[in-house]
Amino acid sequence: MAKKLLLCILLLFTASGCGQKQKAEPAAGENVKKASGEKGGEAPSGKEEKPPAQESEGMSERQDEEDSDGKPKETAVQAASKYRVNPNDWSIIPLKDAAKKVALLTIDDAPDKYAVEMAAILKEKGVHAIFFVNGHFIKTGEGKAKLKKIHDLGFTIGNHTYDHVNLKEISEEEQSRQIISLNDEIEKIIGERPKFFRAPFGANTSHSRQVASNEKMIVMNWTYGYDWEASYQNSPALTNIMVNSPLLRDGANLLMHDRQWTKEALPGIIDGLRKRGFGIVDPREIEVME
Repeated sequence: MAKKLLLCILLLFTASGCGQKQKAEPAAGENVKKASGEKGGEAPSGKEEKPPAQESEGMSERQDEEDSDGKPKETAVQAASKYRVNPNDWSIIPLKDAAKKVALLTIDDAPDKYAVEMAAILKEKGVHAIFFVNGHFIKTGEGKAKLKKIHDLGFTIGNHTYDHVNLKEISEEEQSRQIISLNDEIEKIIGERPKFFRAPFGANTSHSRQVASNEKMIVMNWTYGYDWEASYQNSPALTNIMVNSPLLRDGANLLMHDRQWTKEALPGIIDGLRKRGFGIVDPREIEVME
Protein backbone atom coordinates (compact mmCIF):
# COMPACT_ATOMS: atom_id res chain seq x y z
CA MET A 1 0.00 0.00 0.00
CA ALA A 2 2.88 2.34 0.87
CA LYS A 3 4.56 1.60 -2.48
CA LYS A 4 1.41 2.45 -4.41
CA LEU A 5 1.03 5.74 -2.50
CA LEU A 6 4.67 6.70 -3.23
CA LEU A 7 4.23 5.90 -6.95
CA CYS A 8 1.11 8.15 -7.18
CA ILE A 9 2.99 11.05 -5.54
CA LEU A 10 5.87 10.70 -8.04
CA LEU A 11 3.48 10.64 -11.05
CA LEU A 12 1.61 13.70 -9.74
CA PHE A 13 4.87 15.67 -9.33
CA THR A 14 6.05 14.80 -12.87
CA ALA A 15 2.74 15.86 -14.46
CA SER A 16 2.81 19.19 -12.61
CA GLY A 17 6.35 19.96 -13.88
CA CYS A 18 5.42 19.25 -17.54
CA GLY A 19 2.40 21.53 -17.35
CA GLN A 20 4.50 24.45 -16.13
CA LYS A 21 6.98 23.97 -18.95
CA GLN A 22 4.27 24.05 -21.63
CA LYS A 23 2.78 27.25 -20.25
CA ALA A 24 6.16 29.00 -20.35
CA GLU A 25 6.62 28.38 -24.12
CA PRO A 26 4.69 30.62 -26.57
CA ALA A 27 2.46 28.99 -29.11
CA ALA A 28 4.02 28.58 -32.55
CA GLY A 29 3.82 31.81 -34.59
CA GLU A 30 2.80 34.06 -31.68
CA ASN A 31 5.86 36.28 -31.98
CA VAL A 32 5.27 36.67 -35.73
CA LYS A 33 1.70 37.84 -35.17
CA LYS A 34 2.78 40.35 -32.55
CA ALA A 35 5.52 41.73 -34.79
CA SER A 36 3.14 42.14 -37.72
CA GLY A 37 0.37 43.66 -35.65
CA GLU A 38 -2.00 40.79 -36.41
CA LYS A 39 -4.78 40.29 -33.87
CA GLY A 40 -6.54 37.07 -33.08
CA GLY A 41 -9.39 36.36 -35.48
CA GLU A 42 -8.48 39.30 -37.80
CA ALA A 43 -7.09 38.95 -41.30
CA PRO A 44 -3.76 40.77 -41.87
CA SER A 45 -4.17 44.22 -43.47
CA GLY A 46 -1.74 43.38 -46.26
CA LYS A 47 0.55 46.27 -45.35
CA GLU A 48 4.04 44.96 -44.74
CA GLU A 49 5.36 46.25 -41.45
CA LYS A 50 9.04 46.76 -40.65
CA PRO A 51 10.57 43.99 -38.50
CA PRO A 52 11.42 44.79 -34.86
CA ALA A 53 14.74 46.57 -34.45
CA GLN A 54 16.46 43.57 -32.84
CA GLU A 55 15.49 41.38 -35.79
CA SER A 56 16.79 43.84 -38.40
CA GLU A 57 20.30 44.00 -36.96
CA GLY A 58 22.84 42.47 -39.27
CA MET A 59 20.59 42.87 -42.33
CA SER A 60 22.67 43.51 -45.44
CA GLU A 61 22.25 46.64 -47.55
CA ARG A 62 21.09 44.44 -50.42
CA GLN A 63 18.35 42.91 -48.28
CA ASP A 64 17.26 46.36 -47.14
CA GLU A 65 16.95 47.47 -50.77
CA GLU A 66 14.75 44.54 -51.77
CA ASP A 67 11.16 43.57 -51.17
CA SER A 68 10.35 40.19 -49.63
CA ASP A 69 10.20 38.63 -53.10
CA GLY A 70 13.79 39.67 -53.84
CA LYS A 71 12.86 42.38 -56.37
CA PRO A 72 14.45 45.84 -56.02
CA LYS A 73 12.19 48.36 -54.35
CA GLU A 74 10.86 51.21 -56.50
CA THR A 75 12.10 54.66 -55.64
CA ALA A 76 9.67 57.24 -54.29
CA VAL A 77 9.69 59.05 -57.63
CA GLN A 78 8.90 55.88 -59.57
CA ALA A 79 6.18 54.88 -57.16
CA ALA A 80 4.53 58.31 -57.41
CA SER A 81 4.66 58.62 -61.21
CA LYS A 82 1.18 59.25 -62.61
CA TYR A 83 2.01 61.18 -65.77
CA ARG A 84 4.48 61.30 -68.64
CA VAL A 85 5.58 64.05 -71.03
CA ASN A 86 4.45 63.34 -74.59
CA PRO A 87 7.54 64.18 -76.72
CA ASN A 88 5.38 64.64 -79.82
CA ASP A 89 3.30 67.57 -78.59
CA TRP A 90 4.63 68.25 -75.05
CA SER A 91 1.31 67.48 -73.41
CA ILE A 92 1.05 65.61 -70.12
CA ILE A 93 -0.43 62.14 -70.57
CA PRO A 94 -1.78 60.01 -67.72
CA LEU A 95 -0.35 56.65 -66.72
CA LYS A 96 -2.85 53.94 -65.80
CA ASP A 97 -5.89 55.46 -64.09
CA ALA A 98 -4.57 58.98 -63.38
CA ALA A 99 -6.96 61.86 -64.09
CA LYS A 100 -6.99 62.96 -67.74
CA LYS A 101 -8.49 66.42 -67.42
CA VAL A 102 -5.42 68.17 -66.05
CA ALA A 103 -3.06 71.01 -66.91
CA LEU A 104 0.56 71.65 -65.98
CA LEU A 105 1.71 75.15 -64.95
CA THR A 106 5.24 76.20 -65.89
CA ILE A 107 7.01 79.52 -65.30
CA ASP A 108 10.09 80.48 -67.33
CA ASP A 109 12.86 83.05 -66.81
CA ALA A 110 12.98 82.63 -63.04
CA PRO A 111 13.84 83.95 -60.57
CA ASP A 112 13.74 87.45 -62.04
CA LYS A 113 11.51 89.96 -60.23
CA TYR A 114 8.23 88.22 -59.46
CA ALA A 115 8.94 84.48 -59.19
CA VAL A 116 8.92 84.37 -55.39
CA GLU A 117 5.59 86.22 -55.26
CA MET A 118 4.21 83.86 -57.91
CA ALA A 119 5.36 80.89 -55.86
CA ALA A 120 3.56 82.33 -52.83
CA ILE A 121 0.34 82.72 -54.84
CA LEU A 122 0.59 79.14 -56.10
CA LYS A 123 1.24 77.93 -52.56
CA GLU A 124 -1.79 79.81 -51.23
CA LYS A 125 -3.92 78.32 -54.01
CA GLY A 126 -2.64 74.84 -53.20
CA VAL A 127 -1.23 74.08 -56.65
CA HIS A 128 2.18 73.14 -58.03
CA ALA A 129 4.31 74.33 -60.94
CA ILE A 130 7.76 74.03 -62.51
CA PHE A 131 9.99 77.11 -62.29
CA PHE A 132 12.47 77.03 -65.19
CA VAL A 133 15.58 78.88 -64.07
CA ASN A 134 18.17 80.95 -65.96
CA GLY A 135 21.69 81.08 -64.57
CA HIS A 136 22.16 84.82 -64.97
CA PHE A 137 19.40 85.35 -62.39
CA ILE A 138 21.21 83.36 -59.69
CA LYS A 139 24.66 84.92 -59.90
CA THR A 140 24.04 87.20 -56.93
CA GLY A 141 23.31 86.35 -53.33
CA GLU A 142 19.83 87.78 -53.77
CA GLY A 143 19.16 85.57 -56.77
CA LYS A 144 20.40 82.50 -54.96
CA ALA A 145 18.15 83.31 -51.98
CA LYS A 146 15.14 83.67 -54.30
CA LEU A 147 15.80 80.29 -55.88
CA LYS A 148 16.19 78.62 -52.50
CA LYS A 149 12.96 80.24 -51.29
CA ILE A 150 11.00 78.91 -54.28
CA HIS A 151 12.44 75.45 -53.76
CA ASP A 152 11.78 75.56 -50.01
CA LEU A 153 8.14 76.38 -50.74
CA GLY A 154 7.96 72.98 -52.43
CA PHE A 155 8.26 73.86 -56.11
CA THR A 156 10.06 71.90 -58.80
CA ILE A 157 13.08 73.60 -60.37
CA GLY A 158 13.87 73.18 -64.07
CA ASN A 159 16.84 74.10 -66.29
CA HIS A 160 16.30 76.92 -68.85
CA THR A 161 20.04 77.36 -69.74
CA TYR A 162 22.47 79.70 -68.13
CA ASP A 163 22.13 82.74 -70.41
CA HIS A 164 18.82 82.16 -72.23
CA VAL A 165 20.51 81.81 -75.61
CA ASN A 166 19.21 80.20 -78.79
CA LEU A 167 20.94 76.81 -78.73
CA LYS A 168 20.72 76.52 -82.51
CA GLU A 169 23.01 79.51 -82.86
CA ILE A 170 25.91 78.34 -80.70
CA SER A 171 28.50 75.54 -80.79
CA GLU A 172 27.92 72.13 -79.25
CA GLU A 173 30.59 72.89 -76.65
CA GLU A 174 28.76 76.05 -75.64
CA GLN A 175 25.42 74.23 -75.57
CA SER A 176 26.89 71.77 -73.09
CA ARG A 177 28.22 74.59 -70.92
CA GLN A 178 24.88 76.42 -70.96
CA ILE A 179 23.09 73.34 -69.65
CA ILE A 180 25.55 71.56 -67.38
CA SER A 181 26.99 74.63 -65.64
CA LEU A 182 23.47 75.67 -64.66
CA ASN A 183 22.71 72.24 -63.25
CA ASP A 184 25.90 72.47 -61.21
CA GLU A 185 24.96 75.90 -59.86
CA ILE A 186 21.38 74.90 -59.03
CA GLU A 187 22.64 71.83 -57.18
CA LYS A 188 24.94 74.00 -55.05
CA ILE A 189 21.98 76.15 -54.00
CA ILE A 190 19.15 73.65 -53.46
CA GLY A 191 21.02 70.37 -53.13
CA GLU A 192 19.59 68.63 -56.19
CA ARG A 193 19.86 68.73 -59.96
CA PRO A 194 16.90 69.61 -62.20
CA LYS A 195 14.83 66.81 -63.71
CA PHE A 196 13.33 68.91 -66.53
CA PHE A 197 14.97 70.91 -69.33
CA ARG A 198 13.41 73.63 -71.46
CA ALA A 199 15.37 75.24 -74.28
CA PRO A 200 14.88 78.99 -74.73
CA PHE A 201 12.43 79.64 -77.58
CA GLY A 202 11.81 75.89 -77.69
CA ALA A 203 14.91 75.66 -79.90
CA ASN A 204 16.17 72.16 -79.11
CA THR A 205 19.05 70.60 -81.02
CA SER A 206 20.15 66.99 -81.32
CA HIS A 207 23.13 67.85 -79.11
CA SER A 208 21.10 69.63 -76.43
CA ARG A 209 18.74 66.66 -76.32
CA GLN A 210 21.70 64.35 -75.80
CA VAL A 211 23.14 66.55 -73.05
CA ALA A 212 19.74 66.63 -71.33
CA SER A 213 19.56 62.84 -71.56
CA ASN A 214 23.07 62.47 -70.15
CA GLU A 215 22.04 64.76 -67.31
CA LYS A 216 18.93 62.59 -66.75
CA MET A 217 16.54 65.43 -67.62
CA ILE A 218 13.26 65.23 -69.50
CA VAL A 219 13.06 67.69 -72.41
CA MET A 220 9.88 69.76 -72.13
CA ASN A 221 8.55 72.52 -74.38
CA TRP A 222 4.88 73.59 -73.99
CA THR A 223 1.46 73.39 -75.64
CA TYR A 224 0.58 77.10 -75.44
CA GLY A 225 1.39 80.43 -73.83
CA TYR A 226 0.63 84.10 -74.55
CA ASP A 227 2.16 86.40 -71.96
CA TRP A 228 5.01 87.63 -74.18
CA GLU A 229 2.56 89.06 -76.76
CA ALA A 230 1.83 92.78 -76.33
CA SER A 231 -1.95 92.36 -76.48
CA TYR A 232 -1.86 89.98 -73.51
CA GLN A 233 0.49 91.95 -71.26
CA ASN A 234 -2.28 92.85 -68.85
CA SER A 235 -4.04 90.72 -66.26
CA PRO A 236 -7.63 90.59 -67.65
CA ALA A 237 -6.62 89.73 -71.21
CA LEU A 238 -4.05 87.16 -70.14
CA THR A 239 -6.43 85.49 -67.69
CA ASN A 240 -9.10 85.22 -70.35
CA ILE A 241 -6.88 83.73 -73.08
CA MET A 242 -5.12 81.25 -70.79
CA VAL A 243 -8.44 79.88 -69.54
CA ASN A 244 -10.45 80.10 -72.76
CA SER A 245 -7.79 79.38 -75.37
CA PRO A 246 -8.91 76.93 -78.09
CA LEU A 247 -5.64 75.15 -77.35
CA LEU A 248 -6.72 74.24 -73.81
CA ARG A 249 -7.27 70.48 -73.68
CA ASP A 250 -6.57 67.50 -71.49
CA GLY A 251 -2.89 67.47 -70.53
CA ALA A 252 -2.24 71.08 -71.59
CA ASN A 253 1.26 72.31 -70.73
CA LEU A 254 0.88 76.03 -69.97
CA LEU A 255 3.81 78.36 -70.55
CA MET A 256 4.08 81.51 -68.44
CA HIS A 257 6.90 83.84 -67.48
CA ASP A 258 8.25 85.76 -64.49
CA ARG A 259 6.38 88.96 -65.36
CA GLN A 260 4.21 91.39 -63.40
CA TRP A 261 1.08 90.92 -65.54
CA THR A 262 1.44 87.15 -65.31
CA LYS A 263 1.76 87.34 -61.53
CA GLU A 264 -1.40 89.45 -61.40
CA ALA A 265 -3.27 87.07 -63.71
CA LEU A 266 -2.15 83.90 -61.90
CA PRO A 267 -5.00 83.65 -59.33
CA GLY A 268 -7.61 84.10 -62.06
CA ILE A 269 -5.92 81.54 -64.30
CA ILE A 270 -5.93 78.94 -61.54
CA ASP A 271 -9.55 79.68 -60.59
CA GLY A 272 -10.61 79.64 -64.25
CA LEU A 273 -8.97 76.29 -64.95
CA ARG A 274 -10.60 74.79 -61.89
CA LYS A 275 -13.97 76.21 -62.90
CA ARG A 276 -13.61 74.43 -66.20
CA GLY A 277 -12.93 71.18 -64.36
CA PHE A 278 -9.15 70.99 -64.80
CA GLY A 279 -6.91 69.65 -62.09
CA ILE A 280 -3.36 71.02 -61.76
CA VAL A 281 -0.59 68.45 -62.17
CA ASP A 282 2.03 68.09 -59.46
CA PRO A 283 5.36 67.92 -61.38
CA ARG A 284 6.63 65.42 -58.81
CA GLU A 285 4.10 62.97 -60.26
CA ILE A 286 5.60 63.21 -63.76
CA GLU A 287 7.82 60.32 -64.77
CA VAL A 288 11.50 61.29 -64.78
CA MET A 289 14.80 59.62 -65.65
CA GLU A 290 16.64 57.71 -62.96
